[in-house]
Amino acid sequence: MRRVGWQMAFCGLGWAALLLFSCGEKAAEQEVGSFDGEVSYNFDIRPILSDKCLACHGPDANKREAGLRLDIAEDAYKALKENPGMHGIVPGKPALSEVYLRITTSDTSLLMPPKSSNLRLTGEEVELIGKWIKQGAKYEKHWAFVAPKKSQLPKVKDESWPKNEIDRFILAMQERKGLSPNPEADRERLLKRLSLDLTGLPPDITMMDDFLADQSPKAYEKVVDKLLASPAYGERMALPWLDVARYSDSYGYQMDNFRTQWPWRDWVIHAFNKNISYKDFITWQLAGDLIPGGGKEQLLATGFNRNHKITEEGAVDEEEYRISYVTDRSDTFGKALLGVTMECAHCHDHKYDPVTQKEYFQMFSFFNNVNEMRAVYTAIDPSVGKPEAYAKKPMMEITDADAKGILDFVNKQDTARLIVSVMGDLDSLRKTYVLQRGIFNSYGEEVQAGTPRSILPFDPEYPKNRLGLAKWLFDKRNPLTARVFVNRMWQEFFGRGIVKTVGDFGMQGELPTHPALLDWLAVDFAEHNWDMKRLVKQMVMSATYRQSVVVNADKRNADPENIYLARSPRYRIPAEFVKDVVLASSGLLNRQIGGPSVKPYQPEGLWEGATAGGDGLLSVYRQDHGPDLYRRGMYTFVKRTVPPPSMAIFDASNRDLCEVSRQKTNTPLQALVMMNDPAVLEASRVLAARLLQEKKPVEDKITKAFRQIVCRKPTARELAVLVEYYAEEQKAMTDAKAAKSVMLGEYPLSKVDRKQLAVLMRVISTIYNLEEAITKT
Repeated sequence: MRRVGWQMAFCGLGWAALLLFSCGEKAAEQEVGSFDGEVSYNFDIRPILSDKCLACHGPDANKREAGLRLDIAEDAYKALKENPGMHGIVPGKPALSEVYLRITTSDTSLLMPPKSSNLRLTGEEVELIGKWIKQGAKYEKHWAFVAPKKSQLPKVKDESWPKNEIDRFILAMQERKGLSPNPEADRERLLKRLSLDLTGLPPDITMMDDFLADQSPKAYEKVVDKLLASPAYGERMALPWLDVARYSDSYGYQMDNFRTQWPWRDWVIHAFNKNISYKDFITWQLAGDLIPGGGKEQLLATGFNRNHKITEEGAVDEEEYRISYVTDRSDTFGKALLGVTMECAHCHDHKYDPVTQKEYFQMFSFFNNVNEMRAVYTAIDPSVGKPEAYAKKPMMEITDADAKGILDFVNKQDTARLIVSVMGDLDSLRKTYVLQRGIFNSYGEEVQAGTPRSILPFDPEYPKNRLGLAKWLFDKRNPLTARVFVNRMWQEFFGRGIVKTVGDFGMQGELPTHPALLDWLAVDFAEHNWDMKRLVKQMVMSATYRQSVVVNADKRNADPENIYLARSPRYRIPAEFVKDVVLASSGLLNRQIGGPSVKPYQPEGLWEGATAGGDGLLSVYRQDHGPDLYRRGMYTFVKRTVPPPSMAIFDASNRDLCEVSRQKTNTPLQALVMMNDPAVLEASRVLAARLLQEKKPVEDKITKAFRQIVCRKPTARELAVLVEYYAEEQKAMTDAKAAKSVMLGEYPLSKVDRKQLAVLMRVISTIYNLEEAITKT
C-alpha cells in the first residue's frame, strides 16, 4: 500500500468552506448513501484514511497539517483551528463536514488529496466516506489492537465437508462468495504435500506404499502423527524461525568473521521436537537469563537476541554500534512477536500507527541494559578471527559435560572450547533517552521501560525488565501475540497469512481475509497452553488443507489469488528444502541432527572476492568433504556478506535482519541451478548407479526414480516420454561423454557400466528439473 501523504494542508478554510457549503449541501445529501448496509470504520474507512490521508493528518504531530487529525474521533469531530465555525467531520451530516466537502469539490485548488500528492480517491471510496459520515461516523479501535474473542462457529449449507472448526469458517466464506471447495487431493500428492510441510523431506516409497494400502478411516491422521513425531519435524519448523531470528554463522559488517552461534540453532530444533509451549519458547528466548531458577538451557535460548550483526572493526564509535544492536533487538521484537512496524517510530512518531517516538524508546529500554560494551580501541583487536572471538560477551561456555547432560541436544563434535553469545544485563540500570531524529548521541527526554498504550499498557506489577516484557507479551489481554503467531503458521501451510502482511498488523497492513477464523484460532491456541504442535495438526487435518490444487477457469477468475481457499495453494518449496529433496530422493542425505554449519559445493572465488580485511576462517571458502556435503540445507554455512548463492537464487534469507516472510520468485536462474548445480548432478549419478544395480527393466528403474523424486507414479504418457529419451541418449552417448558426465561430485563411483550410468543419470536429471519435483502440489 502507498505511504505517500497529502502534501497540502487543510488551509484557507474560511471562504472556501462557506463556498463549498452553500453550493454543495444539497448535492452532498443526494450523492451520499448509494451503498447498502453498515459501513465499517475498521474494514472500509480506516484503510482509505491510512493510505491517503494519515501521512498529513495522522499520529505524527510533527507532520500534521492544519492541526487536523483524522485517526482519532475526538480530534476529527472538533472545530477546525483556522475556522472554529467548521468541523472536519460532523457525525450524520456530510454536508457540514469539511472533510467530505474537500474530497468532493470540483475545484482542483481545494481538492483533497491535492494533485501534487499523486494520490486520488476513487468514486467508490468517496461514497463510502460519505455513507460512513451519514451513518454517524463511528470510530472503532484498530481491529488488531482489540483482544480477540472466540466467536461461535458459523453455520454452513454443506455440513458434510468440514472436518474441523477451521473448515466451517472457510466454507462459510466460500458460500457467501458463491464458491465451493475442491475435492480432496489424490493420496500420492496429499502425502507429498504433508511430508514436505511437516518435515521438509519427501516421503520414501515405503511410506507411500503403506499410506496407499491403508484404507482405514484414520489412515491420514496416522501418517500426520508419524510425521509430527519425526526428528525432521523440528528441523523443518526451525527453518522459518531462523529467518525471524536473523541467524547466521558470521558477524556481518565489513570484517564478517566466524561465530559459533549454532548451539542456539540446535536448541530451536530441540524445542520444536520437544513441543515446549510457545509461551516458554518465547519467554526463554527473551529472558531466559532472568528466570528465577533458570538453567543453562534457558540461558542458551537467549542467543535469539544476540544473533544480530556485530562489528569487529577498529576505530569505530562503540556507543553508535551498541545503539544499533539494541535497535535491532527492539525492532525484531516488534516485527516478529507483535506484528507491528515499531521501527517506523525510531526517528519520529509513527506516521500511521498510534505509537509515539517516546513509546518506541520505552520499548527500546527493555533491551538497553545488556552488558555488551567492548573495550575501546583504535586498532584491530588481535583476538579478531581467533577462537576467543567466536562469541561476544555476555557469553556462555558449553562443556563436554553439558553436551552429555543438561544440553544433550547440542551436537558438540569435539573437545574444543565451545562458546555462544547470550544475554546478560548490567548490575546497574543504564539510562534510556529518546534519541532525537534517531541519532545515537542526540539525547532527548529520559524514559523508563514501557509499552505502547494503544496495544496494552504495561502492568505496573510486572518487573521492568525483559522478563516483565515477556509477561506483558503473554498477558491474556494482549491483542497481538497469539494472532501474530497463528497467522505466521497459517502462512507456512497455506502460502499466505490470513493477514497477508504477516509483519504488519498496523494501519498500513492488509486486513484479515477471515477475521473471525484468525481470532478463533488465536484464542483456541492460548486456551490450549500455547501448544504449537497441536496448532499445526489442526491446520493439516482440515479439509481446507487437504483439497486438490486443480483450478478451473471459473475459480481462477473468481479468486485469482486464492484468498478464499477453494483450492489448495501451489508454490515452490523453500530453498533449503530444494536441496533436501535432491539429497533425500537420491539416498545421499546425511540425517544427522544439529552441529556446526557446513560448506557444500559453491563456485570458486566468491568469498575471496568479497573479503574486506582480516585473516580469519572466512577469508577463503574451504569446502567440506565426505558426509558433511550431504547435510540438510538448513545447516549450510551462512556468511552474511556472501550468502550461499544457490539458496539466494531460490529466495533464501541473507539473515541481515528479521524476516517473517520470504519472497517467492520464478527466474531462469533457478532452472539453471537445477540443471547445473554439482549437488543435483551428483545426486542424479548416485541414484542412477543404485538403480542400475537392480535387475529390473528400464521402465521400472525410471518409474522408481520418478516416484522417489516426484512422489507419485508417472502416467503412461510421462513414462513413455522418459523411456524414449533414455533410448535417444543411449544412442547418442559416447565413452568420452560418459566419462566426463559421471565424474561430477565427490561421492565414490559405483562399479557399473559408465555409459549406462551416464544415460540414466541424464534421465534422472531431467526428472529433477520438472517443476513438480520442487513444488508443493
